[in-house]
Amino acid sequence: MKNLIRSAVALTLCYILPNVPTYAQLPFDEILMPKGEICAAVIYENSKWDQYWEGDYLRENANIGTFTRQMLMPMVAVGITNKINIIAFLPYVSTAASAGTQVGQSGVQDLNISLKAEWLNQQVGKGNLMFLTNTHFSTPVGNYLSDYMPFSIGAGAPELGLRGIGAYRMDNGLVFRATMAYLWRGQTEIERDYYYQDGSVYSPFMNVPNALNIHGAIGYWTLENRLRLEATYMSLNCLSGDDIRSYNRPQPTNKMEVSQIGVWTQYYINADKGLGAIAYFNHTLSGRNSGKANTIGLGLTYQFKVY
Repeated sequence: MKNLIRSAVALTLCYILPNVPTYAQLPFDEILMPKGEICAAVIYENSKWDQYWEGDYLRENANIGTFTRQMLMPMVAVGITNKINIIAFLPYVSTAASAGTQVGQSGVQDLNISLKAEWLNQQVGKGNLMFLTNTHFSTPVGNYLSDYMPFSIGAGAPELGLRGIGAYRMDNGLVFRATMAYLWRGQTEIERDYYYQDGSVYSPFMNVPNALNIHGAIGYWTLENRLRLEATYMSLNCLSGDDIRSYNRPQPTNKMEVSQIGVWTQYYINADKGLGAIAYFNHTLSGRNSGKANTIGLGLTYQFKVY
């Protein structure tokens, strides 16, 4: 529950390559925009679940029915040089439930800024071997309640992440990619001065656990690079934390784990003018202290040259 938002934020966009149509750029893919290109995008995402893992026990969510989380995320990506990109996005998130008396939250979540750099791009056999890094920082900008879970729209803590990206793109359009990121999280301030985390804690601050994020994909470019298709796998695993207590609600200290599979596609509607459409679907396979969610997303991208 706690931070399914992080996996959604991982689907941030935009991109172009020289002499071919606009491409969507993800913080964990092998793509870079050339110098002077800007891509603006807006993504809508809808995620639902009616079961969740209390620790490692999957249970029905009868007290609140079906939980729904929606996100509208504007973003921009800039090609600073041919090998360095900056990506920024600021999601607006709302939450709601179909039953119970608890009211959902809505508002601006966290400002996210990424710096993506390419270190290797070498022809090897029938394709190119690539290695990139992506460093990101996020911090809450909205005035939301991080301890009001699962209705909270974010964890309410700063995050610093470093990701390594390895990929092999074949000349026939096939792409194989694997990435790993370490996420350092800070503290979140809550509206109480006592809570339980493996014992009594008298403090208005909670430590949000650090985490590892792994992503893998097999992709294919076709229709003269106008259509991009990917099958994806993602896991997020907190390195510490406690479990949700029986018949209690989650809190930012929980050890969250989630494993998802998904599909991703982008079609370039009007490549000459930089317009593209995006659609994706993610299904949660397993988890710990998280919701068993299905997520759909739709978006538009528009790319243009500035300098």
